[in-house]
Amino acid sequence: MPALLQRLRQRLTARDHGLLVLRRAGRTAIVMPGTFALCDQVIGNPEMALFAAFGSFAMLMLVGFGGPMRQRMQAQASLAVVSSLFVCLGTLASRAAWLACLAMAVLGFGVLLAGAVSSVLAGASTSLLLSFILPVSLPGTASDVPDRLAGWGLAAVVGLFAIRLLWPEPAADPLRGKAVGACRALAARLRSEDEASSPDHQQIVRNAHRALDELQRQFLTTPYRPTGLSASDRAVVRLVDELNWARRVIVHSLPIPDDSPNLAARRARIAAANVLGHGADLLAAPRTSPDALYTASAELRAALFALECDAADVLPPLSGRGPGNGTGASTVSTDETDETDEANEPADRQVTEVIDALEPSFRAHELAFVVGAIGDNIDAAARAERRTWLQQLLGRQATGLPGTLSAAQERVSAHVDPHSVWLHNSVRGAVGLALAVLVANLTDVQHAFWVVVGALSVLRSNALSTGQNALRAVLGTLAGFAIGALLLLPIGSDTTPLWFLLPVTILVAGVAPAVISFAAGQAAFTLELVILFNILQPTGWRVGLVRIEDVAIGCGVSLVVGLLFWPRGAGAALNTALSQAYTASSRYLAAAVEFGMRRPGSRPASTAVEAKRQAVRAASAARRMDDAFRQYLTERGAKTTPLAEFAMLIGGVIGLRLAADTVLDLWERDGDQAFGEGSAACPTQLPHAQLRHTLLRRTWQVTDWYDDFARSLDGERPVPRSLDLDADADRALVRALREDLRDKHGIASATAVRVIWTGDHLSALRRNQPTLVHPVLATGLAHGERAPD
Repeated sequence: MPALLQRLRQRLTARDHGLLVLRRAGRTAIVMPGTFALCDQVIGNPEMALFAAFGSFAMLMLVGFGGPMRQRMQAQASLAVVSSLFVCLGTLASRAAWLACLAMAVLGFGVLLAGAVSSVLAGASTSLLLSFILPVSLPGTASDVPDRLAGWGLAAVVGLFAIRLLWPEPAADPLRGKAVGACRALAARLRSEDEASSPDHQQIVRNAHRALDELQRQFLTTPYRPTGLSASDRAVVRLVDELNWARRVIVHSLPIPDDSPNLAARRARIAAANVLGHGADLLAAPRTSPDALYTASAELRAALFALECDAADVLPPLSGRGPGNGTGASTVSTDETDETDEANEPADRQVTEVIDALEPSFRAHELAFVVGAIGDNIDAAARAERRTWLQQLLGRQATGLPGTLSAAQERVSAHVDPHSVWLHNSVRGAVGLALAVLVANLTDVQHAFWVVVGALSVLRSNALSTGQNALRAVLGTLAGFAIGALLLLPIGSDTTPLWFLLPVTILVAGVAPAVISFAAGQAAFTLELVILFNILQPTGWRVGLVRIEDVAIGCGVSLVVGLLFWPRGAGAALNTALSQAYTASSRYLAAAVEFGMRRPGSRPASTAVEAKRQAVRAASAARRMDDAFRQYLTERGAKTTPLAEFAMLIGGVIGLRLAADTVLDLWERDGDQAFGEGSAACPTQLPHAQLRHTLLRRTWQVTDWYDDFARSLDGERPVPRSLDLDADADRALVRALREDLRDKHGIASATAVRVIWTGDHLSALRRNQPTLVHPVLATGLAHGERAPD
């Protein structure tokens, strides 16, 4: 027996991190029998007892708010108020079958879709649905509302005390802790980067890689739900990809010695380290003052701006000016080639000199922008946690962020898309529950509520998974009925032993789905209901037989709905979401470069509007991609594609969007008083036609490849081969720079630096292509074939 208990304990701790499920099940096992006994045995009201029992189950077992205790209590109180209103509405709608069906469809869709706006509503969606399913499935009149409301209200009030006093969950978040450690490890690596030869530096590098690997592993093993992530949690999830991308940038960076002329790059790197360090402190204690992070972020922005002028100063002189006069477009064709190897050699050498001279500054600029985005994300997470409970319930934005209405519209519009996982779940859930209510009323089964609960419990993300869960639900129900029949045979009509068995079955029903299996949870839930209804109205084993019939009907309804609405599952939806995210981010990059190639004083408003519009579309597509990935993580069954491969592809989207953000930010500063037109310290000239053509051609090559890659993910074409680095394009760009962006004295402008850095971002995106192609070809995510050369 001790060995068996030890194995059970190990299994529990391995599958129930932090014992969160056990805590909820334990509280429910205490509160649910207590409120049920009070209403049934003391007050003597079976209707009130039934709603008290299931109210306790809904308020304690089906929901678990995170954050500080004060926020949990406020969210729980909000849930109690809204669910009590649903009990009243469900009772009034239960009088007619058509009204019950329509009300279930409208309310179910509203509750599920509302999670896109409010994380509190998203986390409580199952509990809210149950508060309407129970009364709408049990026909009643207005006179039944007080008894039902009294039972539900009693469960809600007692549940508040139970959450506060009975084994409360810790506020710690494992993923947040790993993100804090990763930020600090990266900050330490940046500070030691100039001592690359020292043993301490090598250990710091290993520590940074270990911290990032642990963060990624924690993210992939965290049992996310498709809904329920708060705004703060979402920001932390985004940090995973941003920190991993920052690691890639750091790996490709070179140490900058103290005597290097690129001191601005070194200062930017130190400023980035300070942002990561203070950001980690704020992420660990979000309710502390954010002033240290704000100061570090301001210093990083100043270092970012200063990089441009200092980069122009270190540009080597370019000899051999072409026919242009430095003020107009070059007459040298981008497609021309040097006539001799002797002419080619100095040109290649000049290109190498220019690229090598700006490489440290470019890497520092790239790193500074990524770290700046990380700092903003941490600030957003902290602001979200500092919101009041009412602001969180209503989906209100934190102070200093865009308005609530516009943010809500953006979040909802991101999911009003045919391929949105959230929209799929909302439509499927609403139709499935409405159909179950309709079938329950038309077939006149004895316990219509069980039909709807059966549909709710097995409705999953695809037809195959739904069918598997339906089979497990029926098998689990059969097992629970068999166990219940064996227990009831010797007990007979004596309910005393059932009162002792009720809390045990509640505890097992709560823990079994997470620790044992879905079927075991169904068996325990069936046994729990058999005992509960035999206490209310002793009928012996026949209750279990009715349960099998009703749940089988509910499973059949859910299977039909799954076949109709999502025949391929979350894996296929994730491929589609990835394809859309790559396409939207690629178009955003093209719009950002197009914006940069316009004169600051003559940029049409439509160019800026288009760039911003594409940025919003890319963000919306990325949000749908995140939801699809979390849905994929929660889907039962073996994963045919390793999660690390999907994480790599998602990281590619992050890198593409960050490159577009950086390019847009870079050219938005063109014309600024400090670094723009007319500044004596950092002179600028405007890109002419030849230079615009050269850079836009390179952009179109890159974005066309990412568009083709996106279509390969969606199964429309084979995987494209990676683009080779184009030395001729580099030479053409340098020739155009020589003609257009140096004055008659050979002094480079800040615009020249922006042009070269834009080209560097495009080159970096090219270098990243093999890392995206490999997982697709290796795992068969798309066609599994490469496009012909």
